[in-house]
Amino acid sequence: MSLCPCGSQQSYSDCCEPIHQDSTLANVPEQLMRARYSAHVKKLVDFVVETYHPSCEAESQRGEIAESIDSAWCKLEVLSSENGTDENEGFVTFKAYFKQDGEEFCLQERSRFVKEGPQWYYIDGTFPEEPQDARLSQPIKNLKVGRNDPCICGSGKKFKKCCG
Repeated sequence: MSLCPCGSQQSYSDCCEPIHQDSTLANVPEQLMRARYSAHVKKLVDFVVETYHPSCEAESQRGEIAESIDSAWCKLEVLSSENGTDENEGFVTFKAYFKQDGEEFCLQERSRFVKEGPQWYYIDGTFPEEPQDARLSQPIKNLKVGRNDPCICGSGKKFKKCCG
C-alpha cells in the first residue's frame, strides 16, 4: 500500500486519487486542499489549474503553476479547517514543506475555498504576518538601542549606520 502524500495515513487510492480523477468528490475544503497538495507531489498540473476558481484565470498562469509544482515537496501539516460566512466558503490553514538547494522551507497559508454547484475551488490565500518589532511604533529619540544592535527596520545593518 502506498500512503497518500497528503499525510492522511490512508492509501493514495483511498484518499486523494479519486479526487484527482473527479474533483467534485471533495466534499469539504480540506479534502480539496489535501488533494491539491498531493497533486503538487505527483506533478498533476492539470488538476491544480482546474481546481483554481475560474476568476483566478489559472490557465493563463499555467507555466508559473507548473514551476511551483516542480519542487521537492516533503510534508503537509493541516493546522485548522474553518467554515466561512456560509456553507459555500471555507478556510484551511496549513504548512507545506519542500526542499530546494539542499535546504528545507515551509510555506504557511490560510487558503480560502468557495463552492459553486458540486465543486469546491481554491480562490486565494493569506500568509501569516511576520511579528513586527514593537520599537517601530516609538519615536527614535525614545529608543533604547545599543550602538551595535541590528537596525529595527530589518535592513540587516547596525542601527547607528541605518536609521540611528
